[in-house]
Amino acid sequence: MPHLVWQKSSYSTSGEGECVELAAAATGTRIHLRESDQPHQIATLPPHALAGLLHMVKSGHLTHP
Repeated sequence: MPHLVWQKSSYSTSGEGECVELAAAATGTRIHLRESDQPHQIATLPPHALAGLLHMVKSGHLTHP
């Protein structure tokens, strides 16, 4: 995977761990998503899929098990 510049979510905690980080592919066709305490586990998805996921989370349709 090429070098990615990761950006921490503004909703993440200020301490270490429990931070969601995003990075965009150079082409802009894929978004990479990871948890900062497990940086080698990366989910890669198209921007529209991330938008759908965020919409579901914000609307309360997805909850933590």
